[in-house]
Amino acid sequence: MNRRAILLTALMLGGCNLSPAYRQPEVALPPSYAAFGQPFDNGARKLVSQVSWQEFFIDERLKALIDLSVERNRDLAQSMARVAQARAQYRVDASQRLPAIELNGGATRARQPLSALGAAGAAGGTDQAAAAGVTGIEFSQYTANVGVSAFELDLWGRVRNLAEASRAAYLASEQGARAYRLSLIAQVAATYYDLLGGEERLGLARRTLEGRKEGVRIAQIRLDAGVTSTVDYDQSVLLLTQAETEIAELSRTLEQQRNFLIVLIGGPIPDDLPPPRRFSFQEQIHPVEPELPSTLLTIRPDILEAEYNLRAANANIGAARAAFFPSISLTGVFGFASQALESLFDKGNRSWSYGGSVSLPIFDWGRRSGNLAVSKARADELTAAYQRTVQGAFQEVADALVARRRLGEQVLAVTRTVEAQRRLATTARLRYDNGIAIYLEVLDAERNLFSAEQQLITLRATALQNGVSLYTALGGGA
Repeated sequence: MNRRAILLTALMLGGCNLSPAYRQPEVALPPSYAAFGQPFDNGARKLVSQVSWQEFFIDERLKALIDLSVERNRDLAQSMARVAQARAQYRVDASQRLPAIELNGGATRARQPLSALGAAGAAGGTDQAAAAGVTGIEFSQYTANVGVSAFELDLWGRVRNLAEASRAAYLASEQGARAYRLSLIAQVAATYYDLLGGEERLGLARRTLEGRKEGVRIAQIRLDAGVTSTVDYDQSVLLLTQAETEIAELSRTLEQQRNFLIVLIGGPIPDDLPPPRRFSFQEQIHPVEPELPSTLLTIRPDILEAEYNLRAANANIGAARAAFFPSISLTGVFGFASQALESLFDKGNRSWSYGGSVSLPIFDWGRRSGNLAVSKARADELTAAYQRTVQGAFQEVADALVARRRLGEQVLAVTRTVEAQRRLATTARLRYDNGIAIYLEVLDAERNLFSAEQQLITLRATALQNGVSLYTALGGGA
C-alpha cells in the first residue's frame, strides 16, 4: 500500500468526533427502600432479579394467559415490528461509514448520418462513402467498471455519529418493547385478579340473594299473619334489592373485564386452559424483595429506553456540529472500454478515473446553527425526561412497598370486622325473632356484614395486584 493510501485510511478511521462526552444524568435516590416497607418474614423470599415471571406467578391458568398475550397481543406485535425497523435503519446508517463498491457494465450501438459529421467528417472521406452509397456510420461501445461513487470522508465524525444515533435508537426501541411486554404481563395479571375477585364477590352476592329471598318469603308470611308490620316487610325487601343490585353491577363489570382480557391475549379465551387456583393471596405469588434503588437504572426497561434516547440525541449533536466543517467526497472508477465486445477485457482497453470534491456552505441563513440548537435542546429535553423517568420508577416502587405493608394491615383489620359483623348479624336476627329488637337492627347488621365481606374480597384482590405492581416496578418479568 502506498503512502497516499495509508494517509487516506488514517483520515477515514481516525477522524474527529464532535459529539459531547456522554455523562449519565444525576438523579438523587435514597440508599435503600427501608423506609417504605418491611420485608416479608418468609425465608424463601428472593430478590426480584432472581425471579422470572414464570416463577413469580404460581397459578397455571394465569401463566397460560400471559403466554397467549405475549404470543398474540397486537400492540406487542407492533412494538416488535418497530424494533425490527430500527435495527434495519441502523444497518442502513452504519453502512454509510464504508464505501459502497459498485459493479456496472453497459453496451451501446449507435448510428450517425454522414450529414451530421460536417466538415470533420468530410476530412475523413465522407465523399467517398457517399459515392459508394453509404449514408451513415455505425459503431458500438462496451464498458465494464467497478468503482466507488461519492464516498464521504468522515473527518469530523458526522457519519459515525449518525450511525451511533441510529444504534442508540435501535437499542431504545428494544427497551421500549421490553417495557411494553412488562406492562402487558402486569395488565393481564391485574385483569385476571380482578376477574377472580369479581367472581368471588358475585358468588357471595348470589348466596346472599338466596338467603334474602327466603327472608322476604318469611316476612310476607309474618305480614299476612299480622305478626309484623309492612315496615319490617319493606326492610327485608331492601336487603333483597341490595343483593340484586350488587349482582347486576358485578355481572356488568365481569363481562367488561373478560372483554378486556380477550383484547390483551389477542383472541378468545381457550376452553382447555388449566383451572384457576383458589382465590388466596398466599397461594398466588411468590413474595420478592427489592434490591438497591440504583439497580433500577440497570434493569428497568423504561429507564434504559430513556437513556438510549438521550445517547441518540447526544450523537446527533456531534453530527450537527460536523456540518460546520468541509464535507469531502471521493469517487473512483476502474474498468474497461472497447468498441468490440470480444476485446473488451484486453489490457490496452483499461480505463480509470478518480477525483474528489469539497463542499462548505458559506452562508445558509442560520440553517446549520438552527440544527445544532435543535439538537442541543432535544438533548436537554431527553435529559429531563430521563430524570423524570427515574423519579417515576422510584415512586412506583415506593408506593408499592407502602401499599404492601398497609394492605396487609387492612386485610387483617377487615377480616376481624367481618367476623364481628357476622356475630352482630346473628345476634340481631335472634333478638328480632324473640321480639327484643325491631327489624331495622337486622337490616343494618346484614347490610354491614355484606359490605364488609365484599370489601374483604376487594382488598385481597388489590393486594394481589399490588404484588404484581411491585414486581414489575422493580423491573422483573421482562
